[in-house]
Amino acid sequence: MYDKYESPLSSRYASDFMLELFSHRKRILTWRRLWVALARAEHELGLPVSESQVKELEEHIEDIDFDAAAAREKEVRHDVMAHVYAYGLAAPGAAGIIHLGATSCYVTDNADMILYKEGLLYLRDELRRVVKNLSEFALKYKDMPTLGYTHYQPAQLVTVGKRAALWMQDFVSDIEELDFVISTMKLLGSRGTTGTEASFMDLFEGDTAKIDDMNKRICAEFGFGGVFDVSGQTYPRKFDSRILNCLSAIAQSCYRMAEDIRLLQHDRQLEEPFEKNQIGSSAMAYKRNPMRCERMCSLSRYLISDAANAANTAATQWLERTLDDSANRRISLPEGFLCADAVLRLAKNVTSSMVVNEKIVESTVREYLPFIATENIMMESVKRGGDRQLLHEIIRQCSMEATANMKNGGRCNLPEIMAAHPEFSMTREEIEAVLDPKLYTGRCAEQVERYVEKVRPLLECLKDEAAEISV
Repeated sequence: MYDKYESPLSSRYASDFMLELFSHRKRILTWRRLWVALARAEHELGLPVSESQVKELEEHIEDIDFDAAAAREKEVRHDVMAHVYAYGLAAPGAAGIIHLGATSCYVTDNADMILYKEGLLYLRDELRRVVKNLSEFALKYKDMPTLGYTHYQPAQLVTVGKRAALWMQDFVSDIEELDFVISTMKLLGSRGTTGTEASFMDLFEGDTAKIDDMNKRICAEFGFGGVFDVSGQTYPRKFDSRILNCLSAIAQSCYRMAEDIRLLQHDRQLEEPFEKNQIGSSAMAYKRNPMRCERMCSLSRYLISDAANAANTAATQWLERTLDDSANRRISLPEGFLCADAVLRLAKNVTSSMVVNEKIVESTVREYLPFIATENIMMESVKRGGDRQLLHEIIRQCSMEATANMKNGGRCNLPEIMAAHPEFSMTREEIEAVLDPKLYTGRCAEQVERYVEKVRPLLECLKDEAAEISV
């Protein structure tokens, strides 16, 4: 296993579930289930497919001789026909009716859509777990004032919980988009070489109702509401683009949150989980690098870029179909799912055990609070007869003086500088009385409570998860 290249998504990052879902065995098993569904529908609708042949196919779905298929593919240069051959070896009595009336895309495209739907449903639960973690964190810290930043410069106060609610809202948006994608998923069905269903017009002797019934039966067997209204040889490749755009959106949310945490960890306000024996640096033993969030950003960047593959494929279809989509899709779609899985595993892990260094958060707030409180101080001074424009200029000058003192290693002495100006008509004690952080967080706590309550129905019926393996 060490002398051949293996995708890091397989060897390091993705879950066992996603690796099994996009395994070669799962793909071929799904092909065989589709061949059985086709044969069953054809039998029930009166084509020359016997009940015993359908049963024989059912009994040998998992009896896959991959070596025989590989040998046959080398000979015929066609993967689908190689597996038709191998299936026929396992079920010889039904060999003659496998794939009746179908084209290769009957199994390849329908199987892909079946696997993609299962993958999206899995990712939906992973997203909900991230939202659940964030909702609990946001409620816990909904009242804790923290310095807000715009342009990554100190701004008005927010709360630690309110910031987490912003991250949570992004993930909820991803769930909404994912739900839309799932709700619009359809199968290709069995539509023939150019989507005209001409082969089935021949088989069913022009009975279009039976053709529609056949496709409905196949769709129902796999939990789909129907087929695409029209198709070429394949289902519309625009749908692949829709799927990868959705996965890219998840990556965007993960990246945004992870990068925020990295910035806050630099300031020692917030930290991702750090295990007892974890090594932060091979050289600098004291370091606690935010490796999970860095990895989340790294993988997210890959996934955001991966979405361009489906867009380019959708744009270059060449009339009813060209095969230059095939090799690209075999890589970009499965790798996209594995990557989305990987970043969400990291997001779950980080959001389940984030550490808030409360004393540093409080100290940072106290350092900048005098600047933030200046508007309130100005308003109070105006009430006492002061000139608003004059006070504004004095505050500006005092702030520059206090900032210069801090840049030279001193503390923030803005209150005492302002108190020395009689124009404020306030003592230093009166000025410091308005330096209560909770006076400056607005409706943060209320916003968190209302939003968490709003998304609570989204988290219902979320099963408890077994202990997560290390990421």
